[in-house]
Amino acid sequence: MNTFEELGLSQPMLETIQKMGFEKPTPIQAKAIPKLLEDNTDLVGLAQTGTGKTAAFGLPLIELVDIEHKIVQALVLAPTRELCLQITKELNAFSAHNSKMSILAVYGGADIIKQIKTLKKGVHIVVATPGRLRDLIKRKAIRLNEVDFVVLDEADEMLNMGFKEEIDEILEQTPDEKLTWLFSATMPPDVRRISKEYMSEPFEISVRGQQIANKDISHQYISIYPSERTEALKRFLDFDPASFGLVFCRTRRDSKDLADQLMKDGYNADALHGDLSQSQRDRVMERFRRRQIQVLVATDVAARGIDVSDITHVFHFNIPDDLAFYTHRAGRTGRAGKKGISLILMHPNDGHLIRRLEKTVKINFEKATIPTGREICELQVLNYVRILKNAEQSDELTDFLPTILDELKELSREEVIERLAALSFNRFLAKYRHAPDLNKNRRERSKSRDRNAPMKRFFINIGRIDVENKGQFLSILCKHGKISGSSIGKIDMNRNFTHFDIEESVANKLKDNFKKVSLAGRDIRLDESEPRKDKDNFKKFKKKKKKGGGSGGSNWKNKKKKRF
Repeated sequence: MNTFEELGLSQPMLETIQKMGFEKPTPIQAKAIPKLLEDNTDLVGLAQTGTGKTAAFGLPLIELVDIEHKIVQALVLAPTRELCLQITKELNAFSAHNSKMSILAVYGGADIIKQIKTLKKGVHIVVATPGRLRDLIKRKAIRLNEVDFVVLDEADEMLNMGFKEEIDEILEQTPDEKLTWLFSATMPPDVRRISKEYMSEPFEISVRGQQIANKDISHQYISIYPSERTEALKRFLDFDPASFGLVFCRTRRDSKDLADQLMKDGYNADALHGDLSQSQRDRVMERFRRRQIQVLVATDVAARGIDVSDITHVFHFNIPDDLAFYTHRAGRTGRAGKKGISLILMHPNDGHLIRRLEKTVKINFEKATIPTGREICELQVLNYVRILKNAEQSDELTDFLPTILDELKELSREEVIERLAALSFNRFLAKYRHAPDLNKNRRERSKSRDRNAPMKRFFINIGRIDVENKGQFLSILCKHGKISGSSIGKIDMNRNFTHFDIEESVANKLKDNFKKVSLAGRDIRLDESEPRKDKDNFKKFKKKKKKGGGSGGSNWKNKKKKRF
């Protein structure tokens, strides 16, 4: 079906959604809406985030509820507060033509007394998170014995979040003759169990993979070590100042730390995670919707329900453990016919996961190029020049032009332009003047540093007894020293200590940041040391030792054999 007129919706509903800008139904809407309007059937809808699932169940729900009967007739369960609020907002928009329709969102973090008072006045549709709804049931503040419709939205995510017990308890409170509509991105065993236990011969619709095949989304990856991911992200943001994006991290701590680092470095960023109160989450989301935040860092769970238009980039700081989650993340961009980029910052050892992801979601990933310092500076300068070129002239300055021109008479046109650009871009030039090319691997960059950037040698009392490998050691340096891993050169690790090279330009910054660092209750000592020995002399030393010079080696082994 190509139009909403063909789906069986009422004329008032058609006029409402036309005003909202709805033009053509998505595949899940085209399949679900006529079925739910015409047949008294349970339904399982399998579709990814961004495919229009809320309208797929919301439009029929508004049409089927009896507004003259002011009791809870429909229940919509959602995994998070954000998604709960988003569904409620959309259902209210769908019912704008009917002032009698009453829809209530109930979720944790809000005043439960106010929710109870509203329920007592009577509502038609309740949109709820499982935890808060169970609390209301225990308080006998809500009765579900006359519910005609139950919608389980993002069912797989609700179960992933541990709501299995709550869902079972809630569904047991509802009548057997109700209709149950279940929507999910995937169909794991627990979701299948719910469909078998609480649904009667459900009609199944599947449009999985349609969203991820969205031609408006460019799926890309870069190969980068964890210690350099933040630096790479900042380069993409600097290269495209108009970018407006989401960054997905695995844990709430990672989200908070990354957002804090970005804000410290001057970026308009913030984090959305489970440690925030509801009022804090609301403030963050409102700032993001108003584009007062350029980049929002979030976990998969916290990002549920985020429906913000014009997101240009989705950055993935890890490949999700459940590959199906990638479709949820990527679907935040490339909406309403606009282009978007979904970029994975992949560990160099995770190439097999990219191939698995390509096979699972049936798309091709392109390897992206991390902007170099020179490219960023060049683009920023050109943008500034274009702004300068197109700036409106002010009549108020006319009287001052002779004075200005007289002051600048000793400078050529090129010199004036150069100095104007320098005033605005000294920060970028200082930041990227010696920035390494992150597209090169560490060995190539190390060789380049040996030839170009001046290095200093340091001693630190961290060794193999403290860390598992050099990668973990590098992460400690970057985290506490507030430096990029690309500035570290040769690392010589021993059992109790390590010597390493670092670019001279950031050496003092590292020393200052390590003055009060401790590890496992032990103060960390960081001191400058002598430059490492020349590589040729070291090779000669090894060769001499191999031939039997000095103590130890094969002579000792021969003596040991003779003794026994």
